[in-house]
Amino acid sequence: AFSRLPTVGSGGERLYVNQLSQAELDELASKRPTLTYGQVKRAPPSGFIPVHVAFDKKILKFDAYFQEDVPLSAEEHYRIRQVCIYYYLEDDSMYVIEPVVQNSGIPQGKHIRRHRVPKNDRGEHYHWKDLNRGINITMYGRTYRIVDCDRFTQEFLESQGIEVNPPEKMAFDPYTELRQMPVRKYITPSDFDQLKQFLTYDKQVLRFYAMWDDTNSIFGENRPYVIHYYLADDTVEVREVHKQNDGRDPFPVLIRRQRIPKTFVDKQKTFPTCVMEISDQEVLEWYTAKDFAVGKSTNLLGRDFFIYDCDEFTRNFYRDKFGITDFQPVEIKKKPPEEVQQIIPPYNGFGILEDTLQNCFSLFPKPPRKDVIKMLENDNKVLRYQVALESPNPEDRKRRFILSYFLSNDMISIYEPPVRNSGIIGGKYLRKTRVAKPGSTTENAKYYGPSDLTIGSTIEVFGHRFVITDADEYVLNYMESNAGSFPASAQKSVVVRLPEVAFALSPVLLCFYSDIPKLGTSKQEPDELTVHVQEELKPHKHLNNKNIQEAFLQCDKDGSGVLDKAKFLSLCDSLSVPTNTTLLNKVRRKGSSQVWLERCTGIYVSECALNGGL
Repeated sequence: AFSRLPTVGSGGERLYVNQLSQAELDELASKRPTLTYGQVKRAPPSGFIPVHVAFDKKILKFDAYFQEDVPLSAEEHYRIRQVCIYYYLEDDSMYVIEPVVQNSGIPQGKHIRRHRVPKNDRGEHYHWKDLNRGINITMYGRTYRIVDCDRFTQEFLESQGIEVNPPEKMAFDPYTELRQMPVRKYITPSDFDQLKQFLTYDKQVLRFYAMWDDTNSIFGENRPYVIHYYLADDTVEVREVHKQNDGRDPFPVLIRRQRIPKTFVDKQKTFPTCVMEISDQEVLEWYTAKDFAVGKSTNLLGRDFFIYDCDEFTRNFYRDKFGITDFQPVEIKKKPPEEVQQIIPPYNGFGILEDTLQNCFSLFPKPPRKDVIKMLENDNKVLRYQVALESPNPEDRKRRFILSYFLSNDMISIYEPPVRNSGIIGGKYLRKTRVAKPGSTTENAKYYGPSDLTIGSTIEVFGHRFVITDADEYVLNYMESNAGSFPASAQKSVVVRLPEVAFALSPVLLCFYSDIPKLGTSKQEPDELTVHVQEELKPHKHLNNKNIQEAFLQCDKDGSGVLDKAKFLSLCDSLSVPTNTTLLNKVRRKGSSQVWLERCTGIYVSECALNGGL
């Protein structure tokens, strides 16, 4: 866009802005206005509106009724039924409906569906010109009396030049009118002024504490209740007393507030025993305030309530009204419930004992608690033993098993290594489970522990007896690191006894080096470990054997033959006895240590278990 149009062209000629040339002016002068503005348009013809568009949603409504005969009734001979007649101008269809009356017992609603209603047998149909106030029309054999119409219908008929008749009154059903009339009751007025009683005793309530004894019935018990007596209208209410975790539904009221009969009229045999409501004609006397007293039983609707106490307002009311002064509360002694001793059935052998025992304590058993700390500390720690089956069958005696004890959950599993050409299929013999000791009961179950698994001992696993014959190196290391958890007998038994002579198993035997040929009376030749020990001791022949022997015997004050490993090593250092760590470990792994011998007598002092001490 230019702020100012140029006045001079590129050749220097003057530009005439917004000016037409002479040729253009001549051409425009010769044009007629019709070319510029076009020909004059004719006015469109008036639009055609269909009937269904012009009269859409325009309905004529008439109020009418018809009379229906009731032949089989002694109370009514005919019945008046009110209806509404709708006339749809768009398609000249009619629709008749009867408004639904609640609890009428008559099928009501749609009488004639929407369609063009025939007028006569000549094929003619009803038209809106045939409808007016105060006329009778017959549709399908039923005559309807039109009594009125709405405002739109009246204006439409008048606009079409039809004179609308005046409205008539709607006819009503005589039986319905009779039912709506109040029933006349002939009651002799009483001399008792109920209004005065209400104004005097309004909001004044007597409260009694009662007990209902239902122990004679099955699952019955003594249940506490609170009885309220309203002085304003002589009504009684019984409320329940709930306690925490009493196991009952929280219904607050046992007997709603009402007048409770005390004495009934002599009833006839035909009078029903159960009635919906009790009137004054069936009752001679109602319960009043004088019928309630502390220490007495009161029958309310078939239940005997024993009143054992009341509140302070009730005591003052009876003291002023009736002159009663004895309100001593009665102590209610509850019968102690019979203790039912729980009998735990014997263990049937299925599943773990603690897990099976939970079914005896709850309908929804929970898994027994596990020692998580123990499981974490002893995870993947397994003690393995070699066991033999104790059986009278000679083939079973030769069978060898691997018994694994899991320290994390105290479970035992048994595996039989397969042996070729033995005729016995090896594999898993017992899956992981806790094994109870013989004689244990469900109340006091005792299971096998690590201290019970000693070499030479016999364990019974579900009726099968096994003898422990050997253990692996991990058992020795575990017992050495946890010496306080195992008795001395267990430590000694786990050490594997070797057939070699005793002098070949510890450097302490250097004190007997000179007597080695004499002590080696076994027919078997010393093995490689024995030769290694002898080579280790040759450079130390100058040691005093007697002094070393006396020093070890002095340290063994209790005569148990067991020394702590640290004390043993410190004693060897003080006596200049060589302690080769590698050689000691080999001796310890080899299995047995009979280290202390008396040189004079040649007998054993003790068997030293190298797990916890030498």
